Amino acid sequence: MGSQVPLEPRGRDSGPVFSGVAPEIIEDTLIHLATENEQYLSELPGQAGCFKETRIVEFIFLLSEKWHLNHSTRYQAVELLERFMIKQVEQMCDDRGNAKGHGQGQKSSWSSVRDQIVNTFVLRLVSCVQLASKLSLHYSVSLDTALKFLQSLKYSYTKQELLESELAVLNTLHYQINVSTPLAYVELLLEVLGYNGCLLPAKPLHQLCVQLLDFCYLTRETIYDTLLKIAIDNSTPSELQIAKFLTVKEDFMLLAVGVISTGVFILSLRHWDQVVEHLNCITGITSQSILEFSYAVVKRIVGSTTPDHVLIRKARPARHHTHALKRDPTPPQGSEMS
Repeated sequence: MGSQVPLEPRGRDSGPVFSGVAPEIIEDTLIHLATENEQYLSELPGQAGCFKETRIVEFIFLLSEKWHLNHSTRYQAVELLERFMIKQVEQMCDDRGNAKGHGQGQKSSWSSVRDQIVNTFVLRLVSCVQLASKLSLHYSVSLDTALKFLQSLKYSYTKQELLESELAVLNTLHYQINVSTPLAYVELLLEVLGYNGCLLPAKPLHQLCVQLLDFCYLTRETIYDTLLKIAIDNSTPSELQIAKFLTVKEDFMLLAVGVISTGVFILSLRHWDQVVEHLNCITGITSQSILEFSYAVVKRIVGSTTPDHVLIRKARPARHHTHALKRDPTPPQGSEMS
């Protein structure tokens, strides 16, 4: 037999290739993602974000790393688990948040629901990672691999139970699992920036954006807490303000422009103003909001109340500016792609 050709590890791709897509396709995709994002925000459940706490995200990221899954897959797994768990809780509870079922036995009924959620949580998490991997072109996690992992955690599930768990996720989400991730928004916006003439180092910027996106997922609460306090110009937000801020925390387009802006600030400061201006024109998100997001991220990275002097001068919002995190009233429809 001849010698075998060494293969790259499954799930390890070399990253996207920029400047290889027709402008008409870029524009159509941009409009599609923007519409999808707005629709999701308009239908946002009040519990959104409850299952994106750091421990859960870190678990999914580490498991994805163990199984050599790409970054898009890990983000998709996080979003699938979030949407599934919210739907599952909704199905088990009434409009008041109480467990459906037994009048006088309400307390014991909710205890049963909680136990059911806790007892199957890791299984559902693994199923969401499996389903996300099947949407990837690179690698699908096999039943044997998933079963072996669960057994290493002392769970005694069978292959049949794994299959039933996947089916439970699919049925609960009505098979709508191919959701766009923030990485898709980042990569598309980088493509548009390149097409519009922003002379940026595409590959290193993309790599840095992926790292920043990981960071934003893992430190989500701290970053958005900073952002909220900037938006309301107050260090003690009310419950109503926190609730209204939920659409900001779940806005993938804002997350994408914030990550790109922060990446350019770190990697190529001389292009920063130009990029922020272009991102504003492309998405309709105000330049001030983009700068505020970058400030919140860099502040978390630096871990200090006194970030770099350049950031203070250019990115920190003016204290009199209170209309933060708004979109321009009439964002251009494809004007940057003409």
